[in-house]
Amino acid sequence: MGLLAFLMVSFVVLMTAYALVGRALQRMLNLRPDAPVPAHTQRDGLDYEPARMSYLLPQHFSAIAAAGPIVGPILAAIYFGWGPAWLWILLGSALIGGIHDFTALVASVRHRGRSVAEIVRQYMNPRAYVLFLIFVWFALVYVIVAFTDVTAGTFVAEASREGGTASGPGVASSSSLYLLLAVAMGLVLRFTNLGPVKAKAIFLPLVFVAIWAGPHLPLDLRPFVGDRAQQVWGYILLGYCFLAALAPVWILLQPRGELGGYFLYIVMILAVGGIVAGSLAGGIPIQQDFFRGWSYQHPVQGALPLFPILFITVACGACSGFHSIVASGTTSKQLDRETDARPVAYGAMLLEGFFACVSLATVMILAGGDLKRGPDWIYAHGIADFGARLVTLTGLNRAVVFDFLFQFGLLCFATFVFDTLDACTRLARYVLMELFGWTTRAQAVVATVVCLVIPVVAVSLPRVEWGGKPMPLWQIFWGIFGSSNQLLAALTLLAVTVWLARKGLAWWVALVPTLFMMVMTLWSLALGAHAYIGLWRSGQTLEIIRHFQFGITVMLIALSVWLVVEALRTWHAFTRPPGGERLPSDAPVVAGPAAD
Repeated sequence: MGLLAFLMVSFVVLMTAYALVGRALQRMLNLRPDAPVPAHTQRDGLDYEPARMSYLLPQHFSAIAAAGPIVGPILAAIYFGWGPAWLWILLGSALIGGIHDFTALVASVRHRGRSVAEIVRQYMNPRAYVLFLIFVWFALVYVIVAFTDVTAGTFVAEASREGGTASGPGVASSSSLYLLLAVAMGLVLRFTNLGPVKAKAIFLPLVFVAIWAGPHLPLDLRPFVGDRAQQVWGYILLGYCFLAALAPVWILLQPRGELGGYFLYIVMILAVGGIVAGSLAGGIPIQQDFFRGWSYQHPVQGALPLFPILFITVACGACSGFHSIVASGTTSKQLDRETDARPVAYGAMLLEGFFACVSLATVMILAGGDLKRGPDWIYAHGIADFGARLVTLTGLNRAVVFDFLFQFGLLCFATFVFDTLDACTRLARYVLMELFGWTTRAQAVVATVVCLVIPVVAVSLPRVEWGGKPMPLWQIFWGIFGSSNQLLAALTLLAVTVWLARKGLAWWVALVPTLFMMVMTLWSLALGAHAYIGLWRSGQTLEIIRHFQFGITVMLIALSVWLVVEALRTWHAFTRPPGGERLPSDAPVVAGPAAD
């Protein structure tokens, strides 16, 4: 199979899933275009405001697609080959991730745009609600831990490539300039009469100027802090998270989202166009194995079996619990019609699956030795290679084009991570404030500080040594990030299953993916805990970070099992209503026997 055929098959499979599975889900959940939705019944011009599907789809897509569908597929391909990763991306996004996103959005819409946690409280019990909020908070915190280190590593890396060296400090400069441009755009939109279209016409070209200027103004911390540069960048990034999570959305979150959304589309156009151009010009050879083996020997974590590690490594490329937070947090309050849930939720997950396939393609074209590079280098190299094949059709010099696009790819990677970092910090603050009933500005500051304690501790811990060098923190925590994210998806599906059963709808649609994701994620956590216990019993000296990792693992298992027990108790406590009736989205929800 050539690279063009790989993309074409991926596209056809995902489009077929949209046509068949998406339509079946819409029918099973009885979606109606004339049903009342929160965007209309609770319209306030602030949070609840109807948006056209053509606007809401790209907004939702840019919110859910970050660095996860880049890092996960690349790591999975390195571990097990591109074949298993590809098959799981297609099947997972169509039959698990898409169902998760779709049902989470519909559940929120049917309950006045409230969060999944609120649905847990109404259909299970207050204890399950608290447990779910705690789990969501920890899942978000682990996202911050993993992606902080990924970005810090990008900012200090010096990776050789065609035509010279990729400057990590140069990417740090471009990223900083990009954030400043986003703030400037927010100020312009807030305090001038310049409309969003004109503002984007001004600031988007300036982003490309920032990409060009970054390597000429490198932010290199090594002359000042030496080998601690990556750790210091971690602290700086967490400081950024603190400020961004407390800043008004209009000054950074919204304008950065406007600019960053274009990166997604530009990257996909460059990749697909470049693959088509390269294939027509003689083909782009696939240099990686379809299947590398049933297990991967990780330098720190030991043997990683394909089952279940594949499913928690790909993570966001096939299924992500983070999507349910976005769906029930902002998207459900803007859905114009119930039937728009199919393209907005299910369609966006399939689009992210295709984006993950593009990330997978960047691994497939590399020679064996390049697999030792980081995901940021692999992704940027692939995007630059594909883009150069397309752009050089205009007659431009390939080396110059590749050089610029490589820097662009690294900035895109950093930008996607920035989107994840401050969004997760803000959402974690929301969850903590909801958990404790905090409402004041001072309490928001305290909540943000609490959310960043674990990431600061993780960044400060001594690293595991491997080959004479410290192991990147994100490689150590990626398994926990993937497991917590997938477990959040499983628990969301569990809550949706209970809700569907209470309403007499097709509850098995959510139960089947619930069971699969629950088994795979708990299995992966159990393997991690077993490996730690084996090392501890052998008397081997363990680094502090391994104890830290084990504590997190045990806590995730305990929270998950407890929530499952609460769900089973609720399941047996109610009598399913006859006839499969549905409540309108503005009807009061009747709590079950165990609810408050």
